[in-house]
Amino acid sequence: MRIVYHLPNDDLTKARDAAVACEEAGFDGVVALENAHGPIPPLAVAALATQRIQIGTGVAIAFPRSPTIMAHAAWDLNKASNGRFYLGLGSQVRGHNERRYGIPWTPPAPRMRDYIGAVRAVWRAWETEEPIDYHSAHYTLTLTTPNFSPRPLGLPRIPIAMSAVGPAMLKVAGEVADGARLHPFSTRRYLAEVSLARIQAGLDIHERQRRAFEVVAGSFIATGANEAEVAKMREYIRFRVAFYCSTRAYWHVLELHGMEELGLKLREFPKQGRWSEMAAEISDDTLELFATVAAYDTLAQKIEQRYGGLADTLSLFIPPHTDPLPLKDVMQDIRRIPTPFEGYEVGW
Repeated sequence: MRIVYHLPNDDLTKARDAAVACEEAGFDGVVALENAHGPIPPLAVAALATQRIQIGTGVAIAFPRSPTIMAHAAWDLNKASNGRFYLGLGSQVRGHNERRYGIPWTPPAPRMRDYIGAVRAVWRAWETEEPIDYHSAHYTLTLTTPNFSPRPLGLPRIPIAMSAVGPAMLKVAGEVADGARLHPFSTRRYLAEVSLARIQAGLDIHERQRRAFEVVAGSFIATGANEAEVAKMREYIRFRVAFYCSTRAYWHVLELHGMEELGLKLREFPKQGRWSEMAAEISDDTLELFATVAAYDTLAQKIEQRYGGLADTLSLFIPPHTDPLPLKDVMQDIRRIPTPFEGYEVGW
């Protein structure tokens, strides 16, 4: 099993230092989120400060950026890292697209399918130096000129992963992406019965193989060297679980477990500013349904129980600015967990 770490994205010096520490600790990769800050600058410093680990967006919001703008950013990061970059894309929800980004909303699954096709068409035109002629329902790209086209890199195609929660997006990920970045608000049962089943339905459409498709499991993990550290992280994650329980977009998971009433109960809490009360509604049993709770000495065993045979890569969802170096010894045991993924198919 591969393990990736979330870089801090609010301070480029800290992002650089964390990337170096992650490489020293034995992580397989680092990702940068897009939230209050963007994912591209921290990955640029990480690319220059490291030699081995994969770097990626986890995720970059697609639709506010044209496919060509996204292609340029990815191309430059791939060049800076000598082929170690992968592009994680997300759609964001309707309210953010319309009210925060100011762009029209359309159903995200077909649009993301066209978006990925457009980005790849741009890359192919640059790498092969052939004219672009891409047509889809959402994007038409027919112009390339030498002044705006970077030189070929001679590297494999950049892998693209999609964030996916709902059934339609999971299926599209299986159809066209090289991997899926799953949300940490999940359970082993939801991963097996819903997420992987829908991904497989997408893979089957084009007779693609699961061994070439990477499933990145977002993960709530409450861990530490001792019980006091575990307890502190447990409360941080209890709040995160409560927040997602209160958000309708994530109720697919609650419905599978017959827990819709919890979502309905918590739905109004954020509007009323009842944050601490909301977290108190998450029992320890509910917390452990969604999170791996273990000290370092049993963490690998608990992770294998939750993800073994299902996920290929673990994206550690832990408090920001957590030092990665103390996890060095734990990593060896986690990386021994066998997974279905063998490698991306990224030929031109």
